[in-house]
Amino acid sequence: MDQSSGEAARLEDAVLTRAAQAGDITALGLLLERHRAGMRAVALSILGPGPDVDDVVQDAAVTALRRVGDVRDPAAVGAWLRMIVRNAGRSLLRGSVPSQPIDDLHLPSTDAGPERWLEHHAMRNWIWEAVEELSPTLRLPLVLRHFSTTVTSYERIADACGVPVGTIRSRLSQGRARLATALAATADAPHADTARRLRASRAEARETLAAAESGRFGALMTERWSPEIALLRGNRPVGGRGVLVRGMDGDLEAGVRQRLVDAVAGRSLVVWEMDLINPADDPDHCPPSVAWLMTLDGVGRPHRLRLLHPRPVRALQSLTPM
Repeated sequence: MDQSSGEAARLEDAVLTRAAQAGDITALGLLLERHRAGMRAVALSILGPGPDVDDVVQDAAVTALRRVGDVRDPAAVGAWLRMIVRNAGRSLLRGSVPSQPIDDLHLPSTDAGPERWLEHHAMRNWIWEAVEELSPTLRLPLVLRHFSTTVTSYERIADACGVPVGTIRSRLSQGRARLATALAATADAPHADTARRLRASRAEARETLAAAESGRFGALMTERWSPEIALLRGNRPVGGRGVLVRGMDGDLEAGVRQRLVDAVAGRSLVVWEMDLINPADDPDHCPPSVAWLMTLDGVGRPHRLRLLHPRPVRALQSLTPM
């Protein structure tokens, strides 16, 4: 590529990046197509041939969707995309997951002006609106993979969904593809304030833990949760309200406490990620963390609950009967 054609490509990248930052999903798609070969080459150089290459490139595409507003040099977006792939590939080799939760992403400084700040939040709201358009089967793996902080590995997502890892890979691939279609379909639709919904969900989680510690967990469930609440293991119901109350009360009697670390909140799906704090005289009573994966009913009440240990240890005597 000569100097003039290279400069033309950079200018075209800059135009497409600015359009993507303004919410044009087609422009982002064009950017990804223009740089897909380079992104794949980076993944291959780190991981070698195999299915992880396609997964890392697809993960990078969703990360680019969420973070395109952070690109400070639109003409250099190709290097930015390759950096995302490089970081994702290295993280995969280290056994960690590169995806960040959507609400913990680096936000532009308010010095950039109120318009830029509003654009970022509008993009986030739009993404969540599109996520809600996915089927429940595709929505849960995509949300866990890209928006949670602990239930992000293929193995843990497979445990949560009660299906093989290969099925999760397939559902994630389908989910990412359909997300692009959903984004286009919801571009002009009203978008809910996801930041407000997240704040409300975090407050709800803390109130739930406080109620449990005061002996009111059952009363709170009766007041705020669906009367048909069911605890699932994978896709199989293993109990209802009584099992949950007994499990929570048993953990508290053993001296175990939970502390909210993070939350993910959509209209139909909520994830509360907790640290489990064991008593000093029984440090292995429970695993170190638990994720509450809650499907909501039509009026926003928890209806189905999965409890998953992202980092299991030997003893599994906690609220989460996994």
